Amino acid sequence: MKQVNTVAGQMVPLPRNNVDTDQIMPKQHLKRVERSGFGPYVFYDWRYDQEGEPHADFILNHPGYQNSSVLVSGHNFGSGSSREHAPWGLEDWGFEAVIAPSFADIFYNNCINIGLLPVTLREAEVTELTELAHDPANQVVIDLDKQTVTCGDFQAHFEIDGHAKHRLINGLDNIGLTLQNGEAIDSYEAGRAGFKPSLG
Repeated sequence: MKQVNTVAGQMVPLPRNNVDTDQIMPKQHLKRVERSGFGPYVFYDWRYDQEGEPHADFILNHPGYQNSSVLVSGHNFGSGSSREHAPWGLEDWGFEAVIAPSFADIFYNNCINIGLLPVTLREAEVTELTELAHDPANQVVIDLDKQTVTCGDFQAHFEIDGHAKHRLINGLDNIGLTLQNGEAIDSYEAGRAGFKPSLG
């Protein structure tokens, strides 16, 4: 997993509450066994009509937002099913962070597990950022170490669990966390009776 310290770039405004994982990554696209390749299907049912033609008025189809790295959305982002494909798709599309007033718990943890930074701000702060995001020229900077979000004169502080912050800054997914205890695992394995199955 990549290390996350500072995320800087353009924002995409998506001021909708209760954006669920089936809207983020529709079920008909859950056909890949790899974690990559889901980016083209993010918000697919909102981005395209039944003939596969893009909706010109949907924000991700706007040519000015094609290189955005931060998504700004509403309450309860990532609700619904626990599908990991939703954060996988957002990351594969190019997003490095999502800002919202609240997240569904499982989605939030799935983001931490892959290095996609979820940032929780107050509703008024998200509203202000959403307005700023309507101008593609505005750039945001998220400093995970300082736990700040800055865009021009706008600045806000966000809270994040210390363990999650440690994982993101050090690029530790679940496997990486386990490997931090590699010496203890090797020592335990070396002391096991030979007739028992290996843990390695």
